[in-house]
This record gives sequence, C-alpha cells and structure tokens, in this order.
Amino acid sequence: MTAQFSDGTVGKALLVLDQVSDFGRPVRFSELLDGSDFPKPTLFRLVQTLTNQGMLSFDPERQTYAPGVRLVRLAHAAWAQSSLAPIARPFLDVLSDKVGETVHLAQLDGGQVLYVDKRNAKDPIEMYSQAGKVGPAYCTGVGKTMMAFVEETALESLIAQQSWHPFTKHTLKSPDALRAELRDIRKNGYGFDREEHEPGIICIAMPILTPRGRVLGAVSVTSSTARTNLEGLEKLVPDLANATANIAKEAQSWRFPEHQQTVEKGQKV
Repeated sequence: MTAQFSDGTVGKALLVLDQVSDFGRPVRFSELLDGSDFPKPTLFRLVQTLTNQGMLSFDPERQTYAPGVRLVRLAHAAWAQSSLAPIARPFLDVLSDKVGETVHLAQLDGGQVLYVDKRNAKDPIEMYSQAGKVGPAYCTGVGKTMMAFVEETALESLIAQQSWHPFTKHTLKSPDALRAELRDIRKNGYGFDREEHEPGIICIAMPILTPRGRVLGAVSVTSSTARTNLEGLEKLVPDLANATANIAKEAQSWRFPEHQQTVEKGQKV
C-alpha cells in the first residue's frame, strides 16, 4: 500500500478502508500494520476514528476489524445512485436468460474496472470476477472495450496506469499491443478476452455509450474454453448489442454524478 500523504487525513483513512476491504475477511490490526506504510500510532489512530464513525466494525472477542454498517449503507447508496446496476438489471436478466452464460456489467474505476453486477451462467464457472470486485483494464474484455471508446487524452492516462502483469501467456505485454487491439475494438464495436486474465476463461464485451459516444460502462458474456470458443461467443453480438443499446437508452433519463452540472446547463450527454 502506498500512502498518499498529499491527500491529508481523509486520503489516509480511505487507504485504510481499501486495505481492510482487500482482505475480504475480518482482519487483525497486526495484519493491517504488516501491509501499511503508516507508522503504528498513525494507523491505530485512523482505525479508531473509522471505527468510532461506523466505517469499520470491531469484534472484541476475535480482535478483528471489518467494514462497518455505515460504510455498507453508503455503499448501497452509491450503488443505487452512481452505478448503472439498477438501470441495467432487467436487461441483464433478459440477456442472461437468453444466452445461458455468465453476464457482467462493469464501469471504469480509474485505470481499473469495477464489476458492478453479475449474472451467473446456468452451469456456473468459477472465475475471479464478482460484483464489487476491481480488476485490471488491459486484460479484461470489459476493460479493453471501455478503454477503446474513451477520448484520446483520457486513454493515454488510462494506459499509463496499467501494470502489464502477465496473468497468463495470452496477456497483452505492452502499450503498443493494447493500442493495436483497441483500434480493432473501435472498428468492430466489441472486443474479446482471449484467456488474458484467467486461463480457460474467455468473453466477448461491448461498451454502453451515450448518443455522443461517452462511455457509461460495458457488458460482457463470459464462458470457458471447455464450453465454447471465440467464434461461438461472437454469435452473441446481436444479443449483446440489444442489451447495451437498451441500457444506454434507459440511462439517458439518469443524471450521472460527474456530469450533473453539464446536464443542468442543458447540454446533451
């Protein structure tokens, strides 16, 4: 964990919350300290403040910390107000029922992707992605598909944030390789994950765009190489296009937080 001291106390507290959530289970203070850049007194003070404010909960019997009720309430509010999930839900249901494979809804979160909703396949496959999890953008179908349609200046910033970790032998290894693939995605309107993040896991993804081309999110249909191949997934393009178009249309009546001021001024998004 890198301490973002320039962000002050709030930034430090958010780093601690991120650290607790990354464990995926209740965590002891000693475990937090082992992975923290903060001195022990600073970390202890931050943890106590977060606990007092209900952002963390403390189990005195087990001596562990976990996300608090107040944080859960805020997360539910953010999910309802700032993500595509509530709008997309019925269209994801229809798509999932029709294709019978795993369906993901994702949005960009800085240089990463945030999975905001998921529908399991009729015959579920074990995979990394779950609603609420964050994944890399450069080696996932939803990530590459969204990156392909952002403005050039924003794209360069996103590319600079990628880690280029080789998750599999198929993972893209350089910015130039990614840029070449993004050009193909812009041309075709959809993209693939070719076992780039997890061995045996493949997907086809398509962006959710406003009429002016702003990226709202992406939807993917994911399967395994044991069940199908990229050609088989490509046959689902019409179904995927129908779902993303319906979500985009429904989203036009929803004011995205980062564009609220623009909308209020009467500008089209």
